[in-house]
Amino acid sequence: MLYELREFSELLGPLNVFTYITFRTGGAIMTALLFVFLFGPAMIDMLRIKQGKGQPIREDGPQSHLAKRGTPTMGGLMILAGFTFSILLWANLSNTYVWIVLGVTLVFGAIGFYDDFLKVTKRTSSGFSGRIRLLLELIVAGLAAAAIMRMSDANFAGAVTVPFFKDLLIQLGPLFIVFGALVITGSGNAVNLTDGLDGLAIVPVMIAAATFGLIAYLSGNAKFAGYLQIHHVPGTGELAIICGALIGAGLGFLWFNAPPAMIFMGDTGSLALGGALGAIAVATKHEIVLAIVGGLFVLEALSVIIQVTSFKLTGKRVFRMAPLHHHFEQKGWQEATVVVRFWIISVVLALIGLATLKLR
Repeated sequence: MLYELREFSELLGPLNVFTYITFRTGGAIMTALLFVFLFGPAMIDMLRIKQGKGQPIREDGPQSHLAKRGTPTMGGLMILAGFTFSILLWANLSNTYVWIVLGVTLVFGAIGFYDDFLKVTKRTSSGFSGRIRLLLELIVAGLAAAAIMRMSDANFAGAVTVPFFKDLLIQLGPLFIVFGALVITGSGNAVNLTDGLDGLAIVPVMIAAATFGLIAYLSGNAKFAGYLQIHHVPGTGELAIICGALIGAGLGFLWFNAPPAMIFMGDTGSLALGGALGAIAVATKHEIVLAIVGGLFVLEALSVIIQVTSFKLTGKRVFRMAPLHHHFEQKGWQEATVVVRFWIISVVLALIGLATLKLR
């Protein structure tokens, strides 16, 4: 919306600032942050009244979590509201990548919202059928991957780039749609599994968003991409604004989610934010880098897969409890200790991910 003001820069020179992605990204961060700050308390009050007893707490989970009973969920609504408003205000709305990523985010958020709604209304820690939910996610992610593939340069539309190598491409052809769908869906569910402690998921999401905001900006700029010898993907620079909106909304949410949390993001937020990161990674051709930057999410997801597989095959558990953060809680770590140490891991992984841009 504000991007269109650049058309009047000949009449009023300062309006030319709206052509700069960096300026609009900063604006997106502040707008989303202020939106959540201003409207967050009212949304929390509304959700508390509507939900009554709040999010159901697993009886078989860490006993310390039982004290969180009554805390409302669906806090992802405030994140998505600030996120969407900021994008519509600051992004170039003629850019198709913006609509693809925004669409994935909102649809994944809607799927998560329905799941949260069933949990709250039925007073159970499980939502609707996992298979149906996964199928819906794969369909949406597949459509997004197909759209991204059509927009990409013909030389690497169906290819996967490999970090640390300048010209190495893995050509998948039409199978790229399947690969992209798995990346987006996997990212959404990995963040969803990570969201189990106050502040645990949102900070690593913001760290990953900041990393991919830089990657998107560099990939979308021909000069910077050429200097770093990474693949130039025209138009993806605009995704930096989406990353900025995610950071701003995330900071606003963290204000209310900091221990002791006033609200949980729920599947509404975690599934949407993970889907957004996955879609940005597919659009910028940095899917493997996402596995590095979002390595914490990968570890959390793997811990669940390993735990379930081991128990089904041998009847034994590898971890004291899955996902991984619960394992460390069961070992005696305080919740704050787990959260801060996982944040540190996320920062280290983000730095490694950024290193792949130059080490080639």
